[in-house]
Amino acid sequence: MAIAKPLKFDTLVQQLKYRVLKEVAADYWDGTLEEKKEGIPKLISPGPKAAFRCCVYKERAIAARRVTLAMGGDKSNPNMLEVIEEACDQCPFGGMEVTDLCRGCLAHRCAQACRLNAISFLPDHRASIDKTKCVNCGMCAKSCSFGAIVNRRRPCESACKINAVKPREDGITSIDEEKCTRCGQCSYACPFGAIVDKSFILDCIDIIKGSDSGKAYKTYMIVAPSISSQFHYATLPQVVSGIKALGFTDVVEAALGADLVALNEAKDLSEEGDCTSSCCPAFVRYVETSFPELKGKISRNLSPMAAIAKYLKSIDPNCKTVFCGPCIAKKMEAKRPEVSPFVDCVITFEELQALIDARGIVLAELEGKPLDNASYFGRIFARSGGLSDAVRQALKEQEIDFEVKPVQCSGLDQCKMALTKYKAGRLDGNFIEGMACPNGCIGGPSCLTHEVRDAADVDKYGHESKETTIKEAVASAMADPKIASID
Repeated sequence: MAIAKPLKFDTLVQQLKYRVLKEVAADYWDGTLEEKKEGIPKLISPGPKAAFRCCVYKERAIAARRVTLAMGGDKSNPNMLEVIEEACDQCPFGGMEVTDLCRGCLAHRCAQACRLNAISFLPDHRASIDKTKCVNCGMCAKSCSFGAIVNRRRPCESACKINAVKPREDGITSIDEEKCTRCGQCSYACPFGAIVDKSFILDCIDIIKGSDSGKAYKTYMIVAPSISSQFHYATLPQVVSGIKALGFTDVVEAALGADLVALNEAKDLSEEGDCTSSCCPAFVRYVETSFPELKGKISRNLSPMAAIAKYLKSIDPNCKTVFCGPCIAKKMEAKRPEVSPFVDCVITFEELQALIDARGIVLAELEGKPLDNASYFGRIFARSGGLSDAVRQALKEQEIDFEVKPVQCSGLDQCKMALTKYKAGRLDGNFIEGMACPNGCIGGPSCLTHEVRDAADVDKYGHESKETTIKEAVASAMADPKIASID
C-alpha cells in the first residue's frame, strides 16, 4: 500500500520530527510535559508490526532521544547537531566497492586510473580494491565502462562537503566538532533521521508565556525572507496572523536587517577593497575553521538577523526577539558574544509549524496581516546572488564610486573553491558571497519543503514590497510606529 505524502513536509522523516516537536510543545504549553514525557515515545513510535528495526523497544528508545533533543538536547555538547546512535545502524560505509557488474574485462581501465595501485585482479579477472591503499577518490569508478564500481558513502557523508561527517569503526556516524559548520545538510540528508538539531522551542514558549504573565516586555518574531517559499497551504499574511495568535506582539522582517546590512556592506567593501560576506553563519564558521588566515577578510557587519534584533533592542532594551528561519547554524550564531545580547531565541520553520499546530491554530482560516518592512533587495537575500545584487544597489543609492565584482557561492563546495583562490590571490572578484546551503537560504535544512525553492518565488515576494529602494525601505520602517516607537 502506498504511503500518503505528508501535507506540510517533503519527507516522512520531517513528519516524524514534527510530531515530536508538536507533542512536546503542546504538553509544555499546558504544563504537563514532565508527567507525560515518558509516554511520548510510545505515542510517536510505530507499533510492533511497523517497527523499522529489531523491535518496538528500540524504536521507543530512539523516540525518547528525539524527545530529549526537542527539549534542548545535550547541554554539554556545543554542537547544534547530535547523532542518535540507536537510529544510525542501517547505512553502508564501505567506501569504493566493486559490484557484481564487474565483467573481468581485459581493458583494466580501473587499475590504470588508480594512482595508488589499490586495484588488483582475482583469478576470475574481476577487480578487487585494497582498502588499506584506497582513498576513495573515485577515479576507478569514473573509468569503468560498466559502472561496476560504486562509492558506498552514507547520505549524510555525501551531503557534507567539508568531510566533517565520518563513520566510526563501529559504524555509527560521528561529527568532527572542529570542522563542522552546523549547516545541517547532513541532517536533512539522513533517511533515518539519525542526525537531529537541538530545539529551543521550549525557550520560545517561555518567552511567550513570560510576556503573557505580565512581565512587561514585548515579543517580536523576526522572520527570514525565505519564509516566502514556505507554508504553501496558506498565505504569508495568514502566517503573520498565526504568529501573532501564538502571543507575539508583532512580526518583523529580517529582510529589513538585510537592507541595513546592504548599506553598510557597500561602504565597508568600498573602503576595504575586498572582503567576504558575513550573513551566513555556517559560511563564517567555515572561514574561521578552515581558512583562519582569511578571518580578517570577513565583513565586520552583523547578519540581517542580528542587525534588526540589535535595532529593536536599541529602542526597547526589555523586548524579547525570536528569529525564525530555515537555518540550524543560526542557533549557533545566536550564542556568539557579538549576537547573544540581541537575539533571545532561534527556532526553525519546522518548529514554528509545530508551535502553530500545538496551539490548534488553523492558518488557512485566519484573516491575514500584511508584512511590509523591507525592500525588494532585502527580501532577495534568501537566494544565492541576492546579497550581491543588494550591495550593488546600495553602492548606487549611496553614490559610492566602486565596482563590486561578486563571486557567488552556493554550497560549501563552491565556497571552498572560491576561498582557496582568494587565499592564493587568484580570485577573479573582490567580494565573496558565501552561502552554505544549495541555492542559498531557500535550500536550508529546516525548510518545510525543499521541492518548492525556486528563486523566482523569492523575487516575486521581493517585488511585492511597496518600497522601490533600500533607503526608502529603511526610512519607512524606522518611521513605522510599530518598529520605531516601541513603548
